[in-house]
Amino acid sequence: MYCALLYLVRSRLRSNAQSMASMIDGRRSAWSSGHVSDLPSTGRASGAEMDIKRKEQIAYQYLCRLEEAKQWMEACLKDELPPTTELEEALRTGVMLAKLSNFFAPEVVPQKRIYDIDGARFELKGLHFKHTDNINYWMAAMSSIGMPSIFFPTTTDIYDRKNMPKCIYCIHALSIYLYKLGKAPQIQDLHGIAEFTEEEISAMQRELEKYGIQMPAFGKIGGLLASELSVDEAAVHAAILAINEAVDKGVPAETLAALNNPAAGILGIESGNADHYQDHLAVTKAGKAARVSPSGEAESKDVYDYLLTKTEIQRSLSAVNDAVKEEIAKARFDAAISAINDAVDQRDLNTLMAALSSSHASLEQVEPLNAEYYMDGLVARKAEKSAAAGDHVSLSQEDIQSGLLMFNVVAQEARDLGAAISAINDAIDQRDLDALMEALLSPHARLEQVEQLNAEYYMDGLAARKAEKSATAGDHVSLSQEDVQSGLLVFNALAQEDRELAAAVAFINATIDKNDSSSLLTALKLPGARLTDVRDEQQVHYMAVLEVLKRNKKEIFDDEDAELDQPEIQDGLNRANGHAEDTLQLASTISAINVAIDAGDAAATLAALGAKSVKIKNITEECADLYQERLKAAKDAKQEKAGATSGWSEYQTREGHSFYHNSSTGESAWVKPEGYDGTTADLSQDEIQSIVSMASADFDRETLLKSKEPLIVQLQARVRGVLLRRKFKDRLRFLKSQEATVVKLQANWKGLKQRREFRERKTHFVDNTAAIIKIQAYVRGWLARRQYQRRLKYMNDNVAAVVKIQSWFRGYHGRKLYKKLMGADKPPVETVSRFLHLLEQSDVDFTEELELQKLKAQVVTEIRGNQQLESDLNVMDIKIGLLVRNRLELQDVVNHGRRLKRRRGDVSQMSLHGKGLKTLDKESRQRLEAYQHLFYLLQTNPSYFAKLIFEMPQSKTTKFMENVILTVFNFASNQREEYLMLKLFETALKEEVASKVDELKEIITGNPTVIKMVVHFNRGARGQSQLRDLLEPLVSDIIGDRSLVIHTSPVDVYKAWINQMEQETGQPSKLPYEVSNDQALSHVEVRERMADTIRSLKEVVTRFLNSILQSVSKIPYGMRYVAMQLRLALIEKFPDAAEDEILKVVGNLIYYRYMNPAIVAPDAFDIVSLTADKGLNPDQRRNLGSIAKVLQYAAANKMFEGENAALVAVNPYIQEAFVKFRSFFLRASTVEDAETHFSIDEYTDVVTLTKPTIYISVKEIISTHSLLLEHEEAVAPEPDDPIHEVLRDLGEVPDAQTLLGGEAVYPEPGPGGRPLTEEQIRANQGKLEEQGKTEISLTLTSKFERFEDDDTDMKALFVRTKRLVVDVLRTQTGDNLSAILYTPASDEQEDEHQRHIKKRHTREDEASEKGTGVKRSQSLHGDDLLPLEGMKRKIQRNLRLLESDGLVSSTNNYQELINAIARDIRNQHRYRQQRKRELARLYQTIAHLNEKAKFFEDQINYYQQYIKMCLANLAKAKGKASGRLYSKQQSDAQQAVRKSIRYSGQKLYDKGVIQDIEGLPPHQLRNVSFEITATEVGVFDVSAKFMGVSMEKVELIFQDLLQLQYEGVTVMKMFGKAKINVNLLIFLINKKFYGK
Repeated sequence: MYCALLYLVRSRLRSNAQSMASMIDGRRSAWSSGHVSDLPSTGRASGAEMDIKRKEQIAYQYLCRLEEAKQWMEACLKDELPPTTELEEALRTGVMLAKLSNFFAPEVVPQKRIYDIDGARFELKGLHFKHTDNINYWMAAMSSIGMPSIFFPTTTDIYDRKNMPKCIYCIHALSIYLYKLGKAPQIQDLHGIAEFTEEEISAMQRELEKYGIQMPAFGKIGGLLASELSVDEAAVHAAILAINEAVDKGVPAETLAALNNPAAGILGIESGNADHYQDHLAVTKAGKAARVSPSGEAESKDVYDYLLTKTEIQRSLSAVNDAVKEEIAKARFDAAISAINDAVDQRDLNTLMAALSSSHASLEQVEPLNAEYYMDGLVARKAEKSAAAGDHVSLSQEDIQSGLLMFNVVAQEARDLGAAISAINDAIDQRDLDALMEALLSPHARLEQVEQLNAEYYMDGLAARKAEKSATAGDHVSLSQEDVQSGLLVFNALAQEDRELAAAVAFINATIDKNDSSSLLTALKLPGARLTDVRDEQQVHYMAVLEVLKRNKKEIFDDEDAELDQPEIQDGLNRANGHAEDTLQLASTISAINVAIDAGDAAATLAALGAKSVKIKNITEECADLYQERLKAAKDAKQEKAGATSGWSEYQTREGHSFYHNSSTGESAWVKPEGYDGTTADLSQDEIQSIVSMASADFDRETLLKSKEPLIVQLQARVRGVLLRRKFKDRLRFLKSQEATVVKLQANWKGLKQRREFRERKTHFVDNTAAIIKIQAYVRGWLARRQYQRRLKYMNDNVAAVVKIQSWFRGYHGRKLYKKLMGADKPPVETVSRFLHLLEQSDVDFTEELELQKLKAQVVTEIRGNQQLESDLNVMDIKIGLLVRNRLELQDVVNHGRRLKRRRGDVSQMSLHGKGLKTLDKESRQRLEAYQHLFYLLQTNPSYFAKLIFEMPQSKTTKFMENVILTVFNFASNQREEYLMLKLFETALKEEVASKVDELKEIITGNPTVIKMVVHFNRGARGQSQLRDLLEPLVSDIIGDRSLVIHTSPVDVYKAWINQMEQETGQPSKLPYEVSNDQALSHVEVRERMADTIRSLKEVVTRFLNSILQSVSKIPYGMRYVAMQLRLALIEKFPDAAEDEILKVVGNLIYYRYMNPAIVAPDAFDIVSLTADKGLNPDQRRNLGSIAKVLQYAAANKMFEGENAALVAVNPYIQEAFVKFRSFFLRASTVEDAETHFSIDEYTDVVTLTKPTIYISVKEIISTHSLLLEHEEAVAPEPDDPIHEVLRDLGEVPDAQTLLGGEAVYPEPGPGGRPLTEEQIRANQGKLEEQGKTEISLTLTSKFERFEDDDTDMKALFVRTKRLVVDVLRTQTGDNLSAILYTPASDEQEDEHQRHIKKRHTREDEASEKGTGVKRSQSLHGDDLLPLEGMKRKIQRNLRLLESDGLVSSTNNYQELINAIARDIRNQHRYRQQRKRELARLYQTIAHLNEKAKFFEDQINYYQQYIKMCLANLAKAKGKASGRLYSKQQSDAQQAVRKSIRYSGQKLYDKGVIQDIEGLPPHQLRNVSFEITATEVGVFDVSAKFMGVSMEKVELIFQDLLQLQYEGVTVMKMFGKAKINVNLLIFLINKKFYGK
């Protein structure tokens, strides 16, 4: 048998070797056929050539594999695939892979599950992260048919194209596997057959080099598949033989390696038991060999008579494992009991519970809720046991178990009490009266004096007490047992008082019904009635008032049994008392008036009339004597008529009750006094009022006539004028007619008659003026009094109804008008006028509005001024740079002159080499400014980066984020950059949600780009401290708790239990070791241990949850802001989605992506500091992972089921936690807007003293420039977008050498015109890479800042006009504003207008005296002085101006003004607050602008001084004598000023300074001389003479020459004719004035 096996093994190895040799020969022949590009062969190839050829061969081989996979897939799918060179890109969507899965596993991947099966989504918008589902379907299908997973690529290998050769490798393996299963055709070998162009091979070679991926071994697929699939018996035999040989060697490591051979099929191998395995197997093998009989024939013996079989080896390993587990279980039991005793000694509650819950302690019924009971009880029991023993004694397992059972009972009783109190609180919350009484009467509640009759009092009182307690605590708080008991006692007393009150009120109502005044007073004074201010003398009045109240109540409710309640009775008493006091005061005042009349003192009478209690109207101080006279006459007449009187007078209260008062004795009564017959000598209130009104009317009439005398005269004059004009016309007509005589007679007669009648009527009126006035006054007074009395009587009879109707009508009318004001787009004038009183103090509002417009205009002016100052500062900066460069160039010229003497050349070539960004020439400056403009646009306009991100491959987004975006925003190092970065995240997030998210779950299941960027940024260095502060204490507690071991798998718990039992008993367990979850849970002990684990898990998760819920303020603002924008974007995209679903997505960002990874791996995220030798052990990682898993499920409201069915008991806790998480996510995603948080507005950039500066590498500049050019149309689709202009200014993408202005190490071409060698090319490339890492600073500026003039004047005019309209509407109304403006105002309206203005001025004067008023501008004050008609005319003029500017329109009767006033009324408060904030912001902005302006001015002054000093230093350098220095700068400058040089035109022409002089031949140049004289520092006079005759003189400023050189101007004109070389002229001046 053994020989047969050996023969079988050898034959298979030989066949494999032959097939391998044939395959190699085939490959060699294929390569010799020359299907790849041939390289020139000149003898022996160099290493570089061989390397190139090797790369080309690899590229060709890979193309062949692609073609093979393509043809095989086409054969399977019966469909045409893209060309071979495009196959990789097509595979990224996973559609073809999913279709292939449907081919061989249709039950796993049906066609309906394939996303974007027709490719329409990919063609329209590109890759979507849901395409990864197709790739996952493919791998699931391969797993379902048993395909070994070692061939599987990752999703990102395909989707992000990170390792496409791995995908092709897997397709090849799948083809072989399916072929063996008979489900697919065999894949063809096309190596040496397929042909590709050199371009295709080169392109694939570059692609492979780009990714840097090692090519998989396609030739080994068959062998790997064979090793991964089921082994045959020969392989098992060989593996068993290898194990026996390793045992014989006696080396445990080799034995362990042989045991781990998969072909052997040995199970349960523990690497830590290797030494035990070696010893036990050696003993077993020796014993087996000893048992074999040495006699017998060799042929009859089998090899396994001496060697260990697989069963024997497996049995030995199991025995070793069981023995080791038994020892471990015993040690763990002792350690668990010791840990419990240590925790009791240290009073460490968490450690105690972890030790009690440990499965190694074998304790039952451990309830985490009873932790404190356990601690106190065990401490007491241990102390008792130690005291009894006289020494420190530890508790045994039996002691601990019995204690736990007893403490559970005690804890249960406490919980019963808590449950009863909780039931009471729940019943209160639910307002369930029956449940409340049932809970109160429960014996577990331990409450006394619970009365069923007072149930409603209990409910209302306990609810109020609980609400008060919660409000005080600031959270929902439950009532304690003490609170409930004390409340019951209070509410019992309150119920008793209410019953007494009800009895007293019933007695009062019965007394009222009996009309018993004496009994009523007694009833009112009952203590149970709780009535106050009951007066004995008012008992009759009380009865009358209360009878009326009760009768009215019966009529209103139409109920004869209606009774008054206690508040109504108290109100009746108060009203009766008030009426009595008012009536008594009125009677006293009337008596005082009569006394003053009798005394004849007019002043006293006037003072008495003015008393408030009597309410006499129309009193005029000038009529005091008249009042006295007429009142005295009336009183005397009444006294004479009445004769002798008793002194009593009768008065009526407001409710019609009679009140009697004696003016002589001061007595008063509610019952008619004896002897009083109704007559009195005193004047009544109505009589006094009538006399006063008539006297005042007479006085006013007389005063009016005197004041109107000029008006009457004027009226008469105008009438006469009319008559004369009429007479003239008649005369004229008479003269023209033929009937002259008739007309003349008629006219004379009519005129005579009319004049006579007029004079007679006038004389009659004049003679009887007083009588006429008196008659009219009496008649009017009588009519008015009669009408008033009738109206008064009617109103008194129906007071209640009138009041009710008036109140209802006013309310209805007011609500209707207010609703119209608030809701109408164009409210009518009448409605607006009705609510003008809400605009009180509006003058301050208008003043502030005008001030706001002025400040806005001032801000614009200040900004323009600062821009001009900044521009001047930039010019000064350039001039200083030119001076410095000129000084450097001057030094180069001097040094060059020393070496080359007077060698002529182009001085312009002596400038600094290079044209880098920082080089001081115009071209470089323009390029630098263009880049500054570009990055300013990218920084301040988030849409550019937002669109660019989605145009890039997803694999490059993170790198682009780290390298470019964070650099452009300075890593959010200040508020401005952080604000702009958040706006970028906001824009990009909205773009991604709007265009790439079709379902809510896509954000959770996918990996959205923006979410990834946000989390990466906020979990970086900037947000690390907040995350550490939040999680470090919690994670440290979990890591530090060595006794905490959380096993959430029932199988793990089961195995731990088995180990513990074996350790405790020392006997192997009869239970199977390998079980399923369900089998493990079938044991009671496992279920109990799982329950303990779940309790422990809940406790630690609760600690994490509570800390997280209180950490809203610790979450970075940027994370919360993005979460808010995500929530709002999802609400807008999915308006029908439930709020819980949206908050789950927000929670996925805040918890799962931001917090959860830091909990799972705290060492990786620097949450805890661990040394390299003290990492997290497996138990700690498992504990943290379990906690994070529960929190993750709670945040997503996901229940445990399926594989996690053992944790179903946690699901209720998950639901409760999600409710808390939901509130937390809502609070975390609700923050103030970014503008408010960072105090950013439109003036921020213009008020900062320094421009924003970024430090960016040259490589990043080039990369950004290149990407923008590549995706320009996508980033800025609008043709007039400003970024197009900036990119045009920049032109093509430069390289690093161009930007930095340097030179290559080896310029091309090389010496002798030869091409550069490879070493030289690599040296150049190395320098370019180094240059690409060079960082430069860019001071960001905007190219497009424009501040347009605002229409502040027109807005101010609009505001002033609005104020005038409000004043007009207060006194005059109409259908619309046009009707009001063109309707003349009446005299009454004019007077009312003047009174209103006068009242306003008085109020403002008082406010000014107090120092609280606002000073009115002269224009506003002038508007107030206008009369009503003048004000209307001014409004008309203003409206014409506003209409010309388009602010109002006459076609709609200037409704715009009415709408503006209505908006002011509606938003008065909000306008004021907003205006105040805006005013404060503008004041602050102006202050910052002033600071910036001062800063610029100081800089300009400093630069000017610096320029003067530079020029003086240049002069000083020239003026130095040999070996001597001037001590004063001014003397140096003066010496330079006195310097002058002379040259002939020919000399300057020879030097190249003069190129040509128009109209002058070259041979005449010797007759021209030029003199250059320094008049002051940097200023020269250039004069020209022709043949000694002075011609012209010009002033030459040295800085202007430098500016021309900076702008690239090489030739300038002087004197309008001479062409001068600018560079050579500068050189000449430097040499003669500033050089040596």
